[in-house]
Amino acid sequence: MNSPVNVFWFRRDLRLNDNHGLFEALRSGLPILPVFIFDSNILEKLPEEDLRVAFIYNRINTLNTQLEKFNRKIAVFYGKPEVVFAGLISEYSIESVYTNHDYEPYALERDNSVSNLLKSSGIAFKTFKDQVLFEAGEIQKSDGTPYVVFTPYSKKWLEKMNAEGVAHYDSESILVNLLDKTPSAMPTPAQMGFSISMSSVYDPEIPSALVKDYAESRNFPDQDKTTRLGVHLRFGTISVRECINEGRKNSLVWLNELIWREFFMQILAHYPKVVNNAFRSDYDRILWVNNEDQFKRWCEGTTGYPLVDAGMRELSQTGFMHNRVRMVVASFLTKHLLIDWRWGEAWFAEKLMDFELSSNNGNWQWAAGTGCDAAPYFRIFNPYEQAKKFDKNEVYIRRWVPEYKSAAYPSPIVDHQTARIRCLEVYKTALKA
Repeated sequence: MNSPVNVFWFRRDLRLNDNHGLFEALRSGLPILPVFIFDSNILEKLPEEDLRVAFIYNRINTLNTQLEKFNRKIAVFYGKPEVVFAGLISEYSIESVYTNHDYEPYALERDNSVSNLLKSSGIAFKTFKDQVLFEAGEIQKSDGTPYVVFTPYSKKWLEKMNAEGVAHYDSESILVNLLDKTPSAMPTPAQMGFSISMSSVYDPEIPSALVKDYAESRNFPDQDKTTRLGVHLRFGTISVRECINEGRKNSLVWLNELIWREFFMQILAHYPKVVNNAFRSDYDRILWVNNEDQFKRWCEGTTGYPLVDAGMRELSQTGFMHNRVRMVVASFLTKHLLIDWRWGEAWFAEKLMDFELSSNNGNWQWAAGTGCDAAPYFRIFNPYEQAKKFDKNEVYIRRWVPEYKSAAYPSPIVDHQTARIRCLEVYKTALKA
């Protein structure tokens, strides 16, 4: 009979330091087999050059390089999680599986399925809070109901953080407790159906200088002065607790963005209907135009609105879009073109490296006016004025739209004033119904 082991299952926590679930596993008293599963249920739906798969693959290679000094490696699999765990159960004498909480609908279904499989073999499934400082049920109103307005939620969040502090889990110091066994080779990208470039993804460092200047510089896409840590929070290559401490020290405005992230996570948890429906049910009555050609032009960045086009091209080419520009392109799609916010949300979900369901959904509903604590429907960004204010020298626009101001650049697909009036009428009609 094999000696008993515990398993640590890496998911959205691809780091060795300040990893709560890994820390608990490493101090459990048994050798730890670290595993990662490329989930075929997810990967089968992605294009073969998906940048996020490349990011994860390269990151795991980096973690394995870091573990070489301990003569350890992460065991990496491709397939359905239940099938992978069934194989592990047959190969090892597993006492417990440790991991960190995941909150999205598919993740909850997956974890329930895996938990049931493990339970049938007498194996415990132990999960820990790691992606957020506070989970859905931890920040509530005095009557026990969830907050649906951000400002009072953020005040309660800050009050609780200041009272309880921010934990640190010194997982890196006890990595020697990993199982001393070299697993089989990682599946190659080609074996999983992907064509991706190979590179290293190092442990990210928080750019303190950018954080300090965040309040003054965050709205100007030409300056490229956002921290770009969204993708690292998405895949857990950086600790959210580390980011929160940086915000406390250097920028409450930046910290506020991390609180927004947790606000939207608790909205998704308490109101799962938002995945497919407007948070404000009245807004489901909006008669969207949903012109497919205009949606295609928006996706391609050929709307004739320079700031919108620059943002959409940046997204397609890099998997990133500046935060100010995200608001402008989302407002343009839903209000100038009257295209359903769910179309834009799905496009961002496909393209954004830092895609998180709760934040993507929450921000799209905010822009469309359909969500909790949303911008009022009559707030319609003027893309021309936004460009004048935040890219006055047209540096960002010219970077992504080289044909701007030439004969090759298209005319606007809608007139701003006409589109604005149409939007107000359509929203008013829907909300009176």
